[in-house]
Amino acid sequence: MEKLWKQVLEEIELEVSKPIFLTFFKPTVLVSLENSVATINSPTHITAEYIEKRYYSLIKKALDKKTGQNISIIFAAGGSSQINFKSNKGVGPLFVSDIEKDSKKMRPARIRPDYTFESLAVSDSNQLAYTAAMTVASSPGTKYNPLFLYGTVGVGKTHLMNAIANKIFDDKKSFKPLYLTTEEFTNEVVEAIRDKTTANLRRKFRNVDILLLDDIQFLAGKEKVQEELFHTFNTLIDKGNQVVLSSDSPPQELKKIEKRLASRFEGGLLVDIEPPDFELRCAILLIKSRKYGLNLSLEAAKIIAEKIEDTRALEGFLLRLSSVSQETDDIDFDHVLSILKKNKTSPVVFHPDTIVSTVCSFYNIKPTQLKGAKRDSFLVRPRHICMYLLKEEAGLTYVEIGNLLGGRDHSTVIHAVEKIGKLASSSDKTREEIMFIKGKIKEF
Repeated sequence: MEKLWKQVLEEIELEVSKPIFLTFFKPTVLVSLENSVATINSPTHITAEYIEKRYYSLIKKALDKKTGQNISIIFAAGGSSQINFKSNKGVGPLFVSDIEKDSKKMRPARIRPDYTFESLAVSDSNQLAYTAAMTVASSPGTKYNPLFLYGTVGVGKTHLMNAIANKIFDDKKSFKPLYLTTEEFTNEVVEAIRDKTTANLRRKFRNVDILLLDDIQFLAGKEKVQEELFHTFNTLIDKGNQVVLSSDSPPQELKKIEKRLASRFEGGLLVDIEPPDFELRCAILLIKSRKYGLNLSLEAAKIIAEKIEDTRALEGFLLRLSSVSQETDDIDFDHVLSILKKNKTSPVVFHPDTIVSTVCSFYNIKPTQLKGAKRDSFLVRPRHICMYLLKEEAGLTYVEIGNLLGGRDHSTVIHAVEKIGKLASSSDKTREEIMFIKGKIKEF
């Protein structure tokens, strides 16, 4: 294992910057490789999550090359590198943490044990969503079925869904919760069709006690997947089993979603989660700083919360701080600034939705307009520049960019990125706009 992982890390070191490699990859350990499933252990939750989100494909490519296999990866956080993980063929990218070695009922790997109701900061902006989620977790299938949570990125939709799954897992020993992203659901449907195993797929999804499906806006244009979800949805509801869904928009605004499916989504409780207010941002900083091993002072949290409104940007700030600071003493704002000034090469993390919101703010348009189908002149240029920045700054693939911006075809994205790339080198106006937007994105 050690020799193989050393070879993999040598491959990765050629592809990433030195700070990224030293901070995130060097401390990792290859724990096991069984049945084409590799388990990689990182020292902390945040490093494991960051590696999974940003570098899963890179790690898989290196492992495939060195082993000659089609490898799936499980990411573990904390604990000993001698942890014995059970492998499941074809499970795909997972994030596993806080393994309960002696538990007879193992927590489903996709459910984040640290995302609980107790660890969620609550204020007026998410009070209704919190209350509805608690009600569903306490009595699944009896009220608010389905529960549909929607709101922009970083408002806590995924946290609430995991909190529901965790409470049901802990309180109702016989219940089987299943949480997964729409991308994972799509992959399973496609693989079942390809392998002619749709009967097995239906047994899996239609016999769970609670199905939690995240980011359903990515169902856009996927007719076969929507049809499978439609029948799965009806079966579960008819049985009285709970369904929880999340999206960036309410059902009536979802693009390229069958009307009959959107109508089913509207049959329960719809909850709009507002962006966090100042008090909630302070609470989020103080709660999440402990996860990063930081002891952030209230004064520092207030100043940061005043300066940063986007919750993913808050997380990026803490990630930067944790990657450059070796201290666990109280951290005031002066200390934070001094560390960031001394570490210009520290890794910077930008969430794609931070880029989208910044572009929309600059051009004074709404994210729903940017992602919508209209091709008005005042929307086309911002949309193209957003595609360019998502490629250059966030490193998304053309397909991922297309999905994020309303389910557009990847060829459209390629054309836009190439067009803006050429304009950036030939047009002062375009170059100045891009530089200004980049400055706003990177402004903390």
